[in-house]
Amino acid sequence: MTDKPVRVQRLETVRITLAEANDFVARFHRHHGPVIGHLFSLAAARAGEIVGVVIVGRPVARLRDDGETAEITRLCTDGTRNACSYLYGAAARAAFALGFRRIGTYILASEPGTTLVAAGWRQIGEVRGRSWDTPSRPRVDRHPTQDKLLFELANAPCEPTDTRDG
Repeated sequence: MTDKPVRVQRLETVRITLAEANDFVARFHRHHGPVIGHLFSLAAARAGEIVGVVIVGRPVARLRDDGETAEITRLCTDGTRNACSYLYGAAARAAFALGFRRIGTYILASEPGTTLVAAGWRQIGEVRGRSWDTPSRPRVDRHPTQDKLLFELANAPCEPTDTRDG
């Protein structure tokens, strides 16, 4: 008797609400909580079960909020293999289909960024970690205040199509 190989079901992209994505983030994210707003949210599902979510919004940094740039504000999985890279790709394709020219995300400097590099994203900056608490606007930090790396993927400009006959 021979063992048959186990066939792993493929990941599929599922549209989800912000509330559903935030519920997943609240259960599984290591160091961030839910977000307030978004442009869109997507999930990766396997056999009908959500294994990861990505929440895409406007850039947090004022200078990056140019109307052409989207930003992944949360990406969270339950540890399913390849779910992170799958969601980075799905988020980029959706953002580009909506007319955005760039999509970015920040990761902690202590994280390797392997999935982003493998998916074709490139590191374009480093941000010194700091608190958002200021005398003019007191805040309680609920996020990591360590250094972060900024990664971005740009949509290649389309070449004009020549529709003339031969």
